[in-house]
Formats: sequence, structure tokens, C-alpha cells
Amino acid sequence: MALLLPHFLASDGLLFAFQETTIAGLSIVIVLFLASIFSWSVMITKFRMIRFARKQTERFFAIFRKNRQPLHIYETALGFEGSPAYAVYRAGCEELTFQMLGSSEVDDTFTARVEVADRISPAQMRAVSVAMERAVGESGLRMESQMIILATAVSGSPFLGLLGTVWGVMDTFSGVAMAGTPNLAAMAPGVSGALLTTVIGLLVAIPAMFGYNFLVTSLRALIVQTDNFAAELSSDFEHRFVNYDSRS
Repeated sequence: MALLLPHFLASDGLLFAFQETTIAGLSIVIVLFLASIFSWSVMITKFRMIRFARKQTERFFAIFRKNRQPLHIYETALGFEGSPAYAVYRAGCEELTFQMLGSSEVDDTFTARVEVADRISPAQMRAVSVAMERAVGESGLRMESQMIILATAVSGSPFLGLLGTVWGVMDTFSGVAMAGTPNLAAMAPGVSGALLTTVIGLLVAIPAMFGYNFLVTSLRALIVQTDNFAAELSSDFEHRFVNYDSRS
């Protein structure tokens, strides 16, 4: 039984192909293995980031819509780090209070100063809208960071695996031609080893493809939600703090 075990392992497809692969093929397998580690790391990190961002955004929206004062969360210094909508809200509040009060600092007199402050002009409101739009763009870039690694794994891994296969087959045919023994028994080990890189490339690309598609859809939903909130907040600010009689 012990004598049959090594033979059984050697007859396994992947193990046999791994044993028969060339140095070039082994190098490509190592590169693909590293690509798989990076792609899985990005997927796990992004999955956790999206889940955390959704939870924080839900908490933020629940408190924001419960209170009818748009500056309430900013005044109380509640934090919802990780929520792109909160990042937009904070950027808008900072610019609005700067335009109204000349300072974004929140202190004990903040509420009183806001109540007696003059309304801002449409031109000043445009500065607030620009600040929120910039925050939306920065949040989108931050959420989409490192996605290029997944995109590269999806598109590049099969080609890299195919390169290893073509290279290995070329070496196999060259070796058979020089040996002068063109038979299946002589060619099969080399072809099997050459095909290993294509198999590994697909094993890297397929999970990365599903993860990339899921992440792109989820991130797009978060970005659209953040953009819609920026429009909602801008409308609320205009209704409460903008003086449209002013021409400045």
C-alpha cells in the first residue's frame, strides 16, 4: 500500500503537470500565485470596506433624517468615519459655516452664531456645492482604489498562463525533434506541464472576475447614493441658508 501511494500521487493531473513543468513555467506559476494573493487581499479588503461603509451610512442617514436641522450632526461632532455620505456632509457643512460665519470651528456659541448669521448669497452657495462635489469625487476615488489590481488579474492572468503554455509546448516539440522520438509517450509529459500555467491562470482569473463584477456594482451603488445625498443636502442648504434676493 505504501508503495502504491507515490504512484497514485504521481498520476494526479495537477501534481503530475507540476512535476513536468519547466523552469519558465514554474516562474509563471509563481507570478500567478502572487497575483492570486494580491487579488484575494483586495477582494477581502473591499468586501469589508463596503460592508462597513453601508453600516455607517445607514446609521448616519437614520440620525440625519431624524433631526430636521441639517447642521445638527456637525454641531454635535458625531462621527461616522467610513461613510462616503458623511464625508460629503462634513465637507458641505465646513464650507457652509465658513461662508456664513467666516470660520468652520464648532464651539459653545456655534448654534447662537448660526441663528443670527445672515443668509449666504447664491455665489457662496455655489462654493458649498463645489466642496460637496469634490468630496463625492474624492470618496469615489478612495473607494475604487486598488481595483486596478483585480482588473489586471482578470485580464492578465489568462494571457500570462497562455504564454507559459505556448512556451512549454514549444520547448516540448523542440526536445522531441532533437531526440528524434516523435511519439505520444515522449510528448505527453511536456504538454501536460505546459498546460499547467493555463489552468493556474484561469484559477486566478475566474474568482477575480466574479469579485471584480460584484465590487464594481456595489461601489457604483454607493457612489450613486452619495451623489444623490449631495444633491439632497445642497437643496436643504439652499432652502434654509441662501438669500436669493442677493445678486452678489
